[in-house]
Amino acid sequence: MTHEVPPSHPPADAAAPRGGDPGRAPAPGPGPEERPATAPAVPGSTSGPATTGPATTASPATGSAATGPAAPMEADVIVVGAGPAGSATACYLARAGVDVLVLEKACFPREKVCGDGLTPRAVKALVGMGVPVDEQDGWVRNKGLRIIGGGVRLELPWPELSSYPGYGLVRTRLDFDEILARTAQKAGARLLEGVTVTGPVLDENGRIVGVRTRSSAGEEGPAEGGPRRAGDSPGVAGGRPPGPAEPERTYRARVIVAADGNSSRLSLAMGLSKRDDRPLGVAVRTYYTSPRHDDDYLESWLDLWDGQRLLPGYGWIFGMGDGTSNVGLGLLNTSSSFGNVDYRDLLRRWLAGMPAEWGYLEENRTQPVRGAALPMGFNRTPHYTRGLLLAGDAGGMVNPFNGEGIAYALESGELAAQVIAQALARPDAAGAERVLMAYPQALKAAYGGYYTLGRRFVQAIGNPKVMQFATKHGMPRPALMRFTLKLLANLTESRGGDAADRVIHALSKMTPAA
Repeated sequence: MTHEVPPSHPPADAAAPRGGDPGRAPAPGPGPEERPATAPAVPGSTSGPATTGPATTASPATGSAATGPAAPMEADVIVVGAGPAGSATACYLARAGVDVLVLEKACFPREKVCGDGLTPRAVKALVGMGVPVDEQDGWVRNKGLRIIGGGVRLELPWPELSSYPGYGLVRTRLDFDEILARTAQKAGARLLEGVTVTGPVLDENGRIVGVRTRSSAGEEGPAEGGPRRAGDSPGVAGGRPPGPAEPERTYRARVIVAADGNSSRLSLAMGLSKRDDRPLGVAVRTYYTSPRHDDDYLESWLDLWDGQRLLPGYGWIFGMGDGTSNVGLGLLNTSSSFGNVDYRDLLRRWLAGMPAEWGYLEENRTQPVRGAALPMGFNRTPHYTRGLLLAGDAGGMVNPFNGEGIAYALESGELAAQVIAQALARPDAAGAERVLMAYPQALKAAYGGYYTLGRRFVQAIGNPKVMQFATKHGMPRPALMRFTLKLLANLTESRGGDAADRVIHALSKMTPAA
């Protein structure tokens, strides 16, 4: 049953055990174009002028999930997806006084495939949203990155900068995303869980003015990263029972944000496909009980072997602080081996070489091995078209250097919110459209040159000989590796800084934007 969750609904306890296989229900493709008889005025649309007042004065529901009032069918902005990008967009829009409705197909808490490690860049974005990040709030801090490769073990503390905090965090995605969604609700955003967007609503000019939805609260799709398996059972993540089927509903808004992840079916329905000239990663991960669960460094392994071949990508071990370690590996499509490797088997063979006392054994595994794609370097463009903005993974905003996506999802959500709030304040449709059309350029200014450098980097390490040379000759040089950490994690002073910061900024500015 479609339901609106009150903002007082508490997030899952960080120490709660991880649940079974999560579900993901695939949304069907868009149906025939639907033209509402009375769509709201949309910025940039020739069907009517943009209005500056809110589409509705409704406030977030305060009733229970089962009995709370139904969400109004209109809003200033609809955000599709309540992951980091969607929740950040909604949070900042709500704080700007914009009526924003978030549609999330799952029900919290829900799992996502992720390494669960957050760099200082992501920490800064969380603090900016007002998310409490103290250890007493369930977060596990880390001091930096430990790199293992080429026979060398090197610990690199996070750089001390005025622009970013000097620590990272770890938190499972089982409750991380819910914390962000509840933060957006507290800011005033409306959230509907268990709602699958099935396609766009278009006006006579082909501009998106709303979305069609169906209830997904009584179903559970395949476990993320693979087809439904024997033993998978229907039901709702978080233990809510299936509800009765509901008819398709239509929600309308002046601006729509696609924050629906890598697959982004809404973007596809609007004709925005992935770009084949941009890098793509694949990551698989699972959890093991381990005495290393309280490690205060994120650990990255550069020696990732498949037989006699050194593959691009890296393995990781992140202590979760709850008795388990998140263990996984990521690979890039720049290798000729991409698509021809059994990633789960590779993970098992890599872990077979670990000391037995670390506990990374099959009998200590607590979760299935799950996989996900990492859309990198703006692999879906344009980031704005006909009333639709893309944020986070939907726009391919994962950092090509290190596979980090959460920081850029949060930052792009904030940027999208700033652009939308300014557009909605313009008194005429033409002015509003000019503001919205500036969003792709703002993203290019922020990340374009850096992402182009990242694309060249992953193309280079796609050659096993280059990767082996870099590991062998780079790892024994701590000063070079400290520079590499700053480059790969995108952690530099925005102004001034040391010589490494200035070199990285110069390279990014000289490189054509992605």
